[in-house]
Amino acid sequence: MIDAFKEVSEFCRLEIPAAHRVPVAIIGAGGIVDGAHLPAYAKAGVKVVGIFDTDEEKAKDVATRHNIPNIYASIDELLEKSNATIIDIAVPSVAQPDIFAKVANSKHHILAQKPMAPTFEQGQVMADLVDSNGIIAAVNQQLRFEEGVAAAHKMVALGWIGTVTSMSITVNLDTPWELWPWAKDLDRLEVMLHSIHYHDLIRWFLGEPRTVFCAAGRTKGQYTKGETRTVTTAVYDDGLTSLVHANHVNRGGDNYAEFRIDGDKGSIRGTLGLLYDYPNGRVDTLEINSKVLPTDGWTPYPVTTRWFPDAFIGTMGSVMSAIATGSPLRSSVRDNVNTLKLVDALYRSMDSRTAINL
Repeated sequence: MIDAFKEVSEFCRLEIPAAHRVPVAIIGAGGIVDGAHLPAYAKAGVKVVGIFDTDEEKAKDVATRHNIPNIYASIDELLEKSNATIIDIAVPSVAQPDIFAKVANSKHHILAQKPMAPTFEQGQVMADLVDSNGIIAAVNQQLRFEEGVAAAHKMVALGWIGTVTSMSITVNLDTPWELWPWAKDLDRLEVMLHSIHYHDLIRWFLGEPRTVFCAAGRTKGQYTKGETRTVTTAVYDDGLTSLVHANHVNRGGDNYAEFRIDGDKGSIRGTLGLLYDYPNGRVDTLEINSKVLPTDGWTPYPVTTRWFPDAFIGTMGSVMSAIATGSPLRSSVRDNVNTLKLVDALYRSMDSRTAINL
């Protein structure tokens, strides 16, 4: 089985070759930059040459702890004075379109935070800016690079579970929304900020859905204004189905985050360890039961890295690889427009309490 897994592990490798590494500057110094972007870049040998945040003290603190040599007073100064090849934009979606446009028009390559924009119409404008400026730009949908998830994707591509029939992602969490006070009063919360990861991921596995239905709810006493419970079902042209169930107010204390892909010749199941005890987390798991290999029942795949911070090596590495070799991006801005279109359809379904055809 070790030999069979070799091709899978090669696909999942989270490294950036020295020849691909170029300088990076960051716009934003929030918790995700501090706790995931910068640790990932340090681990991968990526040089961060500067940072800007509207909160100068926060930028100074992050820069000091992560050995970033330059703190810029404005985005314009960062674009003009840094020698960065890639700008990592890590700001809330409402602020991102204008910043993205400024960076794109400066001809810098971009790694943009998810969600890319509040609406898919704004996302389309951003994708057009990428094309008109001839730059490379990806969205930080880093769950596509999480080792267990990426391994599952490769197993599906190799035909190990035959023809895929369904995919499901189920999470039951006690999410500490207090860590993101800027999200407290958002009308659109769970799908836009969290489950967008899962809907984007299912798009990567299954393609574009034909029809979607999403129901949402809130729980008495919750910290946030927006929805914290959602159930989404989707149907595809070839009879495929998918399910995403997310609850962020789990009062039972048994947090879990599971995904499963079923085919006509086997199944794959895994866990996202980060979410069992966020932000500390635990080891991710992945298992396959295949009539193709075949396996003797459920066989574990050895997941050696974690979603945070390791998968962030993947998103930045994808941009650097595209610059160096012309390789395709796994989560391009143009592709992500369809994720935003899907998210918009889910909110329309919530509001109308009807299924939406795409």
